[in-house]
Amino acid sequence: MVSGLKDPRIGFATLIEVRLTPDLRVARVLVSVLGTPEEQGETLEGLRAAAGFIRRTLGQRMKLRRVPELEFRLDHTEEKAARIEELLRKARESDEPDKG
Repeated sequence: MVSGLKDPRIGFATLIEVRLTPDLRVARVLVSVLGTPEEQGETLEGLRAAAGFIRRTLGQRMKLRRVPELEFRLDHTEEKAARIEELLRKARESDEPDKG
């Protein structure tokens, strides 16, 4: 995401999407985090703690006068997709005739 983050709580996070409010004051940052729910929570805490640093870096790199407040949220799309795939797999298996 931003090089220079040294918080050990921040694990492997992938930026998925950024949604700006209509007034451009808040950016909701959706991230996917590998790991257990506890590790995901720690990563979110680390990102939230680093929000000021990230905003300052974004402002400098993009030459913005005003940088939106950053709200970090977990993106659960991948987990939901995996759950749907598992349910579909089970449904296909239960529909197959016995091969015995």
